[in-house]
Amino acid sequence: MTSTGAIPSDAFSLRSPFGRRAIGLSVAAAVGGFLFGFDSSVINGAVDSIQGNFDIGDVLTGFVVAVALLGCAVGALLAGNLSDRWGRLRVMRLGAIMFLVSSVGSGLTFSVPDLILWRVIGGIGIGIASVVAPAYIAEIAPRQIRGGLASLQQLAITLGIFAALLSDAVMVWGAGGASEPLWFGLEAWRWMFLVGVVPAAVYGLLSFTIPESPRYLMAKGRDDEAEEVFARLVPAADLKQTMREIRNGIDTDKKNSNASLRGPVLGLQSIVWVGIILSVFQQFVGINVIFYYSTTLWKAVGFNESNSLLIGVITSVTNVLVTLIAIFLVDRIGRKPILLTGSIMMTVSLGAMALAFAFSVTVDGEVSLPGAWGPVALVAANLFVVGFGASWGPLVWVLLGEIFPSRIRGKALGVAAGAQWVANFLITVSFPAMSSWSLPLTYSMYAAFAALSFFYVLLRVPETKGMELEKTETLFTQKKKPAKTS
Repeated sequence: MTSTGAIPSDAFSLRSPFGRRAIGLSVAAAVGGFLFGFDSSVINGAVDSIQGNFDIGDVLTGFVVAVALLGCAVGALLAGNLSDRWGRLRVMRLGAIMFLVSSVGSGLTFSVPDLILWRVIGGIGIGIASVVAPAYIAEIAPRQIRGGLASLQQLAITLGIFAALLSDAVMVWGAGGASEPLWFGLEAWRWMFLVGVVPAAVYGLLSFTIPESPRYLMAKGRDDEAEEVFARLVPAADLKQTMREIRNGIDTDKKNSNASLRGPVLGLQSIVWVGIILSVFQQFVGINVIFYYSTTLWKAVGFNESNSLLIGVITSVTNVLVTLIAIFLVDRIGRKPILLTGSIMMTVSLGAMALAFAFSVTVDGEVSLPGAWGPVALVAANLFVVGFGASWGPLVWVLLGEIFPSRIRGKALGVAAGAQWVANFLITVSFPAMSSWSLPLTYSMYAAFAALSFFYVLLRVPETKGMELEKTETLFTQKKKPAKTS
């Protein structure tokens, strides 16, 4: 395209040269989401073997599974300041190195304490990537296609989940069981962790192939470099305007250089609480119970280990497909209608799971579902994944990337992502104990949070579709009533 002084009507479509370039950069950044998805589900196939190998109880097993999430919370809180100081790319590389080290350490672990240590290190790396990726994508994406590109973070997460569950299943099938030797005398469950070296290395290498965030470059006074990046992402007719808007935003930030997250609402600005609450709801519906403990769950329905892993793979494929639907719809329908529809689907399906497990029976200490209740639970669980994957999964990441004002975006994203990891930890670590106490009440609790998420979005979350990134914050600002004139 040549510069004609006018912006071509199709300049910002995903098929245009500018759209394709933005997709390429966003895909590379979103590989951090792949690491998150991989790490969150790879332990699924290893849980029972870890418990048997180290002879630990349910509570400690739940902690080993969930402890990486505490590391994720720490990484998320650190990432904002680090990325503003060092740049997005260096922080991406740090996350990749930490996850690679964690994969090797976890695969060669010799005790529960050192496994916990490696899980925490990997978690910090994942937490860093979870903040840097959506921030980078939001800063390089044209506003017309920003929703779809930001959704790539969740798509990458779902692909990571799929890859982890598929690799777990392949290794179990190859070795004849997760606790059986596979290669070089190492059990299959150890290789499940070691495979994580591959995506970690890919993520690290990709960070050397993409340009730094143009907004970060301009903030550091490197305008010429930023213009070179933007020249590949926006039409020539729109280049100066784009640069001018970013510069104005940066100048405003400098005037507010001491900007803080502190505010009148329980010590924080109200916009920060919006991000925190959205993040907490995303986890409190219990989605990660499906991906962390699905093998155990489907054993309760009556499937053996091999078939339980296969069902997990099928569920993860469903998750990928519905995320693609969300990416297609988010910039057409908008954020709010999709979130509301997802909340309804999750509430109904979780309620059905709670009802199914109300009829469960315990035989020799193992929970099973009689008659038609097993298939009901299986269908309901997959409908839940559909509802989540097409709505709250990707769209929370979209909103977190665009609702915060630029002057606090890094810090606020870190706090919101940190809250997400803490909420994830609480759900994950509590599930083994809660499920042994009452599965119907556990799923009823998740259903209640799904219902509450509907009303929160309905009443508190405005639509941000198609808005300039620097202007979305105005939707969340309380408008002062005009003073009455006498």
